[in-house]
Amino acid sequence: MHRIKGFVIIFFFLFLIFTLLSLLIPSKIATVNALVINAPQQNILTQVTDFKNWKNWHPVFKNNTTAVFSNPSNAVDASINWVSNSTTNKLQITEITPQSVRFILSRPGEKDVENIIRILPVENSIGLQVEWRVLTRLRWYPWEKFAGIFIEKLAGPANQEALESLKKYLEGQP
Repeated sequence: MHRIKGFVIIFFFLFLIFTLLSLLIPSKIATVNALVINAPQQNILTQVTDFKNWKNWHPVFKNNTTAVFSNPSNAVDASINWVSNSTTNKLQITEITPQSVRFILSRPGEKDVENIIRILPVENSIGLQVEWRVLTRLRWYPWEKFAGIFIEKLAGPANQEALESLKKYLEGQP
């Protein structure tokens, strides 16, 4: 009995230290990917603000025949739903400006993830910088905070691949 009590006390203090350390980790994590695309701003904006156009360049939607688009697919509150690894995903546009589109990624049981694709001029260049910014808000749970350390390694390469695919699609057009 004395040994069990010792294990419980050690476990409690380890959990307390783990929790206190997790409080030092920020609860908001921003991941940013960007590249320069040599295409007119309107062409870029047309591709990123209309979910039906995402099948032209976004790796998730290129071969996805189960994606369901809202009608219209290019306005505030437009959305796209698809299933991946038996999880229902939803993207919904929340704001469109002449330089950006803001949308939310929702999954059941997870906090919403805010995404912004911005089109910015590049000094001394004919191209435009397209920036994909992802803002993830974490709960206070220690395991979620520590997992947040790896979010950039998970989301960053996928978003960079999508931007590179967008670049290839737009620069390959006449």
